[in-house]
Amino acid sequence: MKKTLVSALTTALVVGAASTTFAAANPFSDVPADHWAYDAVSQLAADGVIEGYGDTTFRGNQNITRYEMAQMIAKAMAKTDVSAADKALIDKLAAEFSDELNNLGVRVSNLERNADMVKWNGKAEYTYWSHRDKDTKDPDLKKHNDDQLLFRLEPSAEVNSNWHVNARLDASTDLAKDNADVAGNHGGSQDTNVKLKRIWAQGNYGNFQTKLGKFAQIDDDSIFDTTFSGAEVKFGNKVTFTAGAGRLDFSNYYEDENGNKYGPQVLNNGQVISKDDAANYQYAGLGYADGKFVGGVDYHHLNADNFDYVVHKDAKSNLEDNANIWLVKAAYQFDKTNGLNGFYANNTSADDFDKAWSVEYDYKGAEAENKGTWGMWAAYRNLGYNTALFSTYDALLQGQKGWEVGANYAPFKNVVTTLRYGNGKETWTNNKVENLFGRVEFFF
Repeated sequence: MKKTLVSALTTALVVGAASTTFAAANPFSDVPADHWAYDAVSQLAADGVIEGYGDTTFRGNQNITRYEMAQMIAKAMAKTDVSAADKALIDKLAAEFSDELNNLGVRVSNLERNADMVKWNGKAEYTYWSHRDKDTKDPDLKKHNDDQLLFRLEPSAEVNSNWHVNARLDASTDLAKDNADVAGNHGGSQDTNVKLKRIWAQGNYGNFQTKLGKFAQIDDDSIFDTTFSGAEVKFGNKVTFTAGAGRLDFSNYYEDENGNKYGPQVLNNGQVISKDDAANYQYAGLGYADGKFVGGVDYHHLNADNFDYVVHKDAKSNLEDNANIWLVKAAYQFDKTNGLNGFYANNTSADDFDKAWSVEYDYKGAEAENKGTWGMWAAYRNLGYNTALFSTYDALLQGQKGWEVGANYAPFKNVVTTLRYGNGKETWTNNKVENLFGRVEFFF
C-alpha cells in the first residue's frame, strides 16, 4: 500500500503459507502498486474501517499479495457500523478479490475470531459536584465543590468459547488541585495512580453463569454501587436466581486524605461504621424479565465486628454485628420513550434510618452511539443511612431525601453529557441540602 494502515492482523502472513487449497487464485501474486485497490483501502484505513500489518505499514514499497489484501477485506466485511460510502468501497473490493475470499473460507472466520480474543473498551470522563448544606454552621460543610478527571480501561479477554477474563483499570485526578485527592467526592477516592478496580473470570454455559474474582454484585444500580471479592452463580432465563459470597471492604467508608474518619457515624458517637475493615458478605436474588417488565427480590447479609449504626439524636446507640437488607425492585417500559422504575429496601438489623426507596420516571435517554439522542428524568429518593450503604446516586446522597431532576444528551457520537440537580433534606440533621452534578463522558 502507498502509505500507512493501523492496528492488528499480525497473523495474516502465517495462515495458509503451506496450503494447497488456493488453486483457483494464487495467494502469492502481488497486487500491482498502481492498482485502484490501494486507494480504496487507504480511504477505508483513514475511516478506521480496514486494518493492515501490526507495524502500521506495508513495509516500505513492498507490494502486498492478493491473499493479504483479501484478509483485510474480509475483516472489513465483518464490520456493520460503516458508512454507506465505505460499504460501497468494501463491496467493490470484495468483488475484485472474490476468488481469494471464497478460497479463504473458514480460515477467515478463524482469523477473525482469534483477532478479537482481546477487546479494549474505555472512557475519559470529567465530573463536577457541588454539595450544599443550607442550614449548617460549619463553613466546610456549607458548600463543597469538587471536580474530577477519570480515565478508565475495561479489557475483556476470551479464554475459550465459555470463559472470559474481564477487568477495570481506573486513574483519576482532582483538577482544582492538579493532583490526587484521596477524599474526593463525599468520601470517594481520586488517585492519579492506575488502580485495578475489578478483575474476574466469567463462565457462560447456556442458562448458567458463574463469576470468580472482584466484581460488582446485584443491586449496583441502587444501594450497592461497589465491588466485592468472591464468587457468584446465576441460573435461569426469564426467571433467574443469583447468589454470591465473599468479602466486602469498607475500611475507608468515611475517611479524609489524612486518614481521619468522618461522617454521620462520627457526629453520632465518635465511632466509625465498624471495627473491621471488611465484612463477610453473602447475597441472593430472584429476578424476572419479560418484555416491558423487569423485577426482582434480593437479600444482602453482611457480618462484621460492631456495625455502628446511625441513630436519632435522642436514641441509644445501635451496635450490631450484622446487616440484613431486603430489597424489592421493578421497572416498566411503557413504550420507546416512557419508563418507570423504583425500589424499596429495609435493613432489619438497624433501629433508625433503616429504609431506602426511590421512584423515577424516565423520558427517552441519550445513546452514546447515536448523535443527537437525549433524555430526561424526575425522581424522588429517600436514601436512609443504614440501608443505602453504597448508594449509586449523585444528586441525592446517602442519608438524604428529596427530589432529583436531570437530563443527558449525546452531542457527538460516543460523547454523552449529563446534568443532575437534587433538592431535599439530610435525614439525620433535617438540614436542607442542594446538590449539583455535571459529567461529560468520551467513550472508546
